[in-house]
Amino acid sequence: MRINPDFPPAAKTALEMLHGAGFEAYLIGGSVRDSIMGKPTGDIDVTTNAEPSAVEKVFSSFRVVETGIRHGTVTVIIGGEPVEITTYRSDGEYSDNRHPDSISFSKSLSEDVRRRDFTMNAVAFSYETGYVDLTGGIEDIRSKTVRCIGSAQSRFHEDALRILRALRFSSVLGFTVDSDAEAAVHACKDLLNNISAERIREETVKLLCGENAAGILKEFPDVMCTVIPELEACVGFEQKNRHHIFDVYTHTVKALGFSRPQKDTRLALLFHDIGKPRAAFFDKKGEMHFNGHPALSAEMTEKIMTRLRFDNLTKQRVTSLVMYHDYPIADLSDEQTPDRVRIKKLMSETGAELCRELIEIKKCDNKAQKPEFYRGDEFYSRALAAIDEIEQNGECYTREKLAVNGADAEKLGFSGKKTGGILKLCLDAVIEGRAENSRKALLEFMKNNKE
Repeated sequence: MRINPDFPPAAKTALEMLHGAGFEAYLIGGSVRDSIMGKPTGDIDVTTNAEPSAVEKVFSSFRVVETGIRHGTVTVIIGGEPVEITTYRSDGEYSDNRHPDSISFSKSLSEDVRRRDFTMNAVAFSYETGYVDLTGGIEDIRSKTVRCIGSAQSRFHEDALRILRALRFSSVLGFTVDSDAEAAVHACKDLLNNISAERIREETVKLLCGENAAGILKEFPDVMCTVIPELEACVGFEQKNRHHIFDVYTHTVKALGFSRPQKDTRLALLFHDIGKPRAAFFDKKGEMHFNGHPALSAEMTEKIMTRLRFDNLTKQRVTSLVMYHDYPIADLSDEQTPDRVRIKKLMSETGAELCRELIEIKKCDNKAQKPEFYRGDEFYSRALAAIDEIEQNGECYTREKLAVNGADAEKLGFSGKKTGGILKLCLDAVIEGRAENSRKALLEFMKNNKE
């Protein structure tokens, strides 16, 4: 098999130094898998029969970080690249479904490989031996199969995060989860309740950003509802509304599948209708409506993302995208033409960058409805073009761009909340073309609207 020349120089240095000191050493994990797939290699993981104290001695001239010394792992910084070096080991019981209660160092690569998660991540490589495949990982990589090493249920009971990792690899790499692992994913899903929120968040985001994310969400709704219980009400909830042909969950999955794999966009699409089952009601003609569902969905989104410990910026952006995803950008009299006034008002609420993301979300949301209601790609292209024109022309859509400010309002007798209120009125008047954005015109406008 051809040696991939794209392993970073730090990888070769690490192996050479360990071999030179008389130890076995192999690259293993994602970088080896990626090399077999012909992809650029990423994080460098090395497995060796050298124990941590010996590894630290071998690399005494380098910066060494004891990142996981209790489990036999140290990180060596070589040429600015982190190289994670772990001693061969076997693991004891996993009473918390995440970490082994004890570990034992081993002298055998085969014993070390048996404790790992998936065959595709258990292929080893050294420049002396080439690829060493003890679990059939190379064939599984070639056939694009996610297969556990040994019993899938045993692997998931050892570390329940592997359940999400299996789905994430399937989503990102386009691999199929084999039947044994698929059955175990469904059977063991409740073990995910033992995993920290941070770990759940990281794997879920990676899964959502995979090219095959929609396929995974469609196939494993029970797992997604274990991770995000609020989704359960959406599964099978039929939308008895003329605009829809799918239940809320299927509509969500289809909308997400139409989007580009960007974190905030995909999170917003996952959550955009999560409040619909709670907001649903029937009118006198028997048609279902969801008035107020964007605000309810945004409220639920904020709680979910807080629980999963998202950073504040991501939480703020995604919640805003959910809040405004249903904001109209066309006039009811001409639903096929983007309305610049409405778009400017949306920009005033969200800013230009987030408004562009909203156009993407609105497009995907619309595309996942009944086909005859899709406005077409050109409609959304024109909406994006309008945002660009508004920015390029320097048109006013924020208070900062107004020709008057708070100090001007205070001189006219406004104070407290009324100051913000009159400036909001000024902005609306400028956006709607009812007032010119000049100091003279807006001062007169404020005088005429003191009440």
